[in-house]
Amino acid sequence: MRNDELKTKVEELEAMIQSGYDYAQAETQARELLVDDALVNEPKLHCRTLLALSESLWRRGMAQDALSFSEQALTITEQIESKELQAKALGNIGIVHYSLSDYSLALEYYDKALALHEVHGNKAAMATNFGNIGTVYRNLSDYSLALEYMGKALSLNEELGNKAGMANILGSIGTVYANLSDYALALEYMGKALSLNEELGNKAGMASILGNIGLVHRNLSDYSLTLEYFDKALTLYEELGNKVNVAGNLGNIGNVHINLSDYPLALEYYGKALALAEELGDKNGVANWLSGIGIVYQNLSDYSLALEYYGKALALHEELGRKAGVANNIGNIGATYAQQDFDGYDPVKAEEYLLRAISMNEELGTKQSLYESHKLIAELYEHQERWKDFAVHYKRYHQLEKEVQSEESKKQAERLDFERKTAEREKSIAVERAESQARIDEQEKLLHNVLPPTIAERLLKKETFIADSYPSVSVLFMDLVGFTRIASIVPPKHLIYLLNSIFRAADNIMEQYGLEKIKTIGDAYMAVAGAPESQEDHAIRAASASIALLDRMNTLHISIPSELGDISWIEAIGEIGVRIGIHSGEAIGGVIGDKKFSFDLWGDAVNTASRMESHGEAGKIHVSEEFVRELGMRNEELRMKDKELTGDNSQFVIINSQFIFVPRGEMDIKGKGVMRTYFLEKA
Repeated sequence: MRNDELKTKVEELEAMIQSGYDYAQAETQARELLVDDALVNEPKLHCRTLLALSESLWRRGMAQDALSFSEQALTITEQIESKELQAKALGNIGIVHYSLSDYSLALEYYDKALALHEVHGNKAAMATNFGNIGTVYRNLSDYSLALEYMGKALSLNEELGNKAGMANILGSIGTVYANLSDYALALEYMGKALSLNEELGNKAGMASILGNIGLVHRNLSDYSLTLEYFDKALTLYEELGNKVNVAGNLGNIGNVHINLSDYPLALEYYGKALALAEELGDKNGVANWLSGIGIVYQNLSDYSLALEYYGKALALHEELGRKAGVANNIGNIGATYAQQDFDGYDPVKAEEYLLRAISMNEELGTKQSLYESHKLIAELYEHQERWKDFAVHYKRYHQLEKEVQSEESKKQAERLDFERKTAEREKSIAVERAESQARIDEQEKLLHNVLPPTIAERLLKKETFIADSYPSVSVLFMDLVGFTRIASIVPPKHLIYLLNSIFRAADNIMEQYGLEKIKTIGDAYMAVAGAPESQEDHAIRAASASIALLDRMNTLHISIPSELGDISWIEAIGEIGVRIGIHSGEAIGGVIGDKKFSFDLWGDAVNTASRMESHGEAGKIHVSEEFVRELGMRNEELRMKDKELTGDNSQFVIINSQFIFVPRGEMDIKGKGVMRTYFLEKA
């Protein structure tokens, strides 16, 4: 493959990934490029292909494989000293470590990449890295730092007019506010992000935002809407082959079924999510779904099993440094020990764990988890009749719940859902209209292909009956000589190819001289000048077209494609000759049919022109006296005596500046009687 072809292929691959296309398809194309030996000789293109493959892999949850290709790319960048590609490779490695929940390494690589991008002033890449760093801090529950870095990323993307980058960061900021239980602000940012992703056609971005909106609705206890958004997100992620997020959505659906007390279904979804997360090496996902399974067993009063799963989840969250996950599982363990029907009921341990959870959630600012912990410890104190402590925590629980479940948030959620459904309806209507218009356009195009333009327009304007009279037209017929014999020799496919080539050449000439093709009947070709649009010079047009047509037929060379098969029959048919006949006179025209339309001509002019052709000779243009007169050849103009135009079969030549007419004399024409006719030749 040439260098320019390789470059185009790599650019197409990068564009495919950037647009959130099918990552499995992107992986296939990247691997196909990597086996091309020519790519090794183009180190920059080789590096870009490795990075594209790495990204397609980590987006599909194949983090370890992605890391290997990113590291190969980094090695190449160090050899060719390309700081721009080196920065991109470092960023990719950071993303892979992030997907493996190794946040400290992720930050290390992001910082290195950011430093290189800042040196080169690459604002777009800086924005991406600011956003990535912000996402790590969000996962580490450092929400103030997360918002700081995301704010920098948003400002740069707005400055650059990068809508894709803006959509990504707006969605991330919305997620941070959701973590902080500010659902009104979360939905506002998510709504903006979703609109931008829809405008850009970015399925991956749309799926991410739909899933996050679903999470907000779950926190607002609107479970039917939650499942609706999760299902939409899951469908998009499955289309994209993004296993990481497929697992995430399966787990989220499991969470909703806990809220709906459908524990068997919750366990089913958690099991699928956990299996995928373990397959992908996604420790964060494993921790989340272990915790979810623990909640199911707690609700089923299997407290020992619940504690076992909470313990595993807590250990993973502590290993990953995920404070929010740690706080959540500590609260769950405390809630389990607070269950009076548990054989291991331990109010002291329950109080210890719940107070730790409250302290951590206050530090993190996660209000929803905080009020749930206050509620649980208030219930514990109530059972112990510690009324003063009960009152403090119960009051705090109500204050926080009111803040989180505010009417403003619910109204915002309802408004966003209404806007979403309205937008979907409008989009559906627009699609239907576009499809309908496309069908109409196609029908109009087809109608113009089979009918004269003026007739097609009249039909499109709903004119139901078209019948017109034309006082003077010139009708032309052409016929292949010996076609019956030819058809018996030539195979069907070859015969159609021959006819199509001949008639296509005739079509071009008719278009050149302004004649309207009427139809073909077998090997006969019919056209008219002067209809359906009036033309005063119709006879001149027909004469000129017939001479050009005969010249074209005499010089037409048709090459039969080899794929049509054996052409040994060619020698048997010899030269293909044509006869042409023309007559001028009155005609009527109109459209026949109400489904399969056709425009046709009738009348004496048509019949006589047909007779001129059938009574003609091969390789000649046979015309009527009426046609000669219509051409304007009056005696006085030609300085001829009456007998010279109207006399017997004397062999004189009639000439003007353009045409020669050779008298054929009088002859008996079938259906017409005796007529004086001529052969038209070019001057």
